[in-house]
Amino acid sequence: MKSITFFAAWLFIFSISFAQTNVPSKDVQIKSAVMAAQEDMRDGAMIYGYSEKGEFIVLRKGSNDLVCLADDPNQKGFNVACYFKDLDSFMARGRELRKEGKDFKEVFDIRENEVKSGKLKIPQNASLFVLSGSDEVFNTQTGEVTGANLRSVVYIPYATSKTTGLPLKPAAPGMPWLMDPGTHRAHIMITPPSKN
Repeated sequence: MKSITFFAAWLFIFSISFAQTNVPSKDVQIKSAVMAAQEDMRDGAMIYGYSEKGEFIVLRKGSNDLVCLADDPNQKGFNVACYFKDLDSFMARGRELRKEGKDFKEVFDIRENEVKSGKLKIPQNASLFVLSGSDEVFNTQTGEVTGANLRSVVYIPYATSKTTGLPLKPAAPGMPWLMDPGTHRAHIMITPPSKN
């Protein structure tokens, strides 16, 4: 019994130390997070990332209208994003609900109700840029990103195909289309052809 308890304790300590060392340095997180932004906005963007203990924290305060998210080291694949600062409360609410264990549909429905009631705001014409790929596209030691795919989003809450003239699926790779029409999360999606 003692040996099982000792092994369990050792495994727990090992998993904590692994999680802590699995987080890239602050500089690497910042360097890779801003790769989702246009070049002239990178230096002034606010950056969220992870502490050595894996806690979600502010890595850098910003001086412009952009907020960027570093890659989550506990998620498979590489994914960083940058968005217009007025989307921050909407994005933070999504993170909070996911932390509570809510699935995609629950998060969607809760935010939909909160936007409709006025409790939660989502601005019109707010942009989001997501750079993603497999684990192999991201060098966690240098922060270099090679071969990732960039997609662009513009939120236009409650828009429909009739109000925008946009199709509900891409007519061709790289062509804009409308996703989640008629909802708080309606957005123009632009996804260039995959590099992978």
